Amino acid sequence: MQLFFQENITPPLITLEADESKHLCKVLRKKQGDHVFVTNGEGTLFECVILEAKPKETNLKVLYSSKVEEDTFRIHLAIAPTKSPDRMEWMVEKVTEIGFHELTLLETMNSERSYLKTDRLEKKIISACKQSLKYRIPKLHPVTKLDEILGSGEFEGFQKFIAYVDEHHDHHLFDLAEPNGKYLVMIGPEGDFDPSEIRKAMDCGFNAVSLGKARLRTETAGLAAVQMLQTLNR
Repeated sequence: MQLFFQENITPPLITLEADESKHLCKVLRKKQGDHVFVTNGEGTLFECVILEAKPKETNLKVLYSSKVEEDTFRIHLAIAPTKSPDRMEWMVEKVTEIGFHELTLLETMNSERSYLKTDRLEKKIISACKQSLKYRIPKLHPVTKLDEILGSGEFEGFQKFIAYVDEHHDHHLFDLAEPNGKYLVMIGPEGDFDPSEIRKAMDCGFNAVSLGKARLRTETAGLAAVQMLQTLNR
């Protein structure tokens, strides 16, 4: 099954834009009369037949649509961008395949990078969703200062965790998180969170957690946290 992505779909007709049309025509060699599947990224899957296939624009007719149920839990990962954009792009691709819901790029006192092109990350997310047959596109937020996260009322009702390197951690994320919840997990840069940031987070109701005995790179920690919460809820 090959999955295509198109925003703002209004059945019964769908027009695929240039990037998707080029892939359909040039790479997959689809033609008039072939059946394809399209998602709007909001949880709906459309089965379609090709009316006209051109590299710059492909016209489809919707034959059938179905709505995919939402998860009973929600994973929001707030993570400091790595110095290497490639490492962050790799992580975003992999956590998308595993499954998460929102990602905030976090600016901390020890951040290695305070700016990252979100358009490249968004393309990675969409590509990974199509590859892994996911019909909901996770939401990506731009770089946000840690204090803004701590002061936000958006996360009321979330189970809130801050993961950092500490050999004296009493709790592992997998043990402390409760199933079917909403989770906000903050992960710092390679230099880790500053002690003052950890104290602030705990004062704001965050639980300090471990992701295991090994010291993980930032992108590995993000991947590990998402996988643990997915395992907890499956």
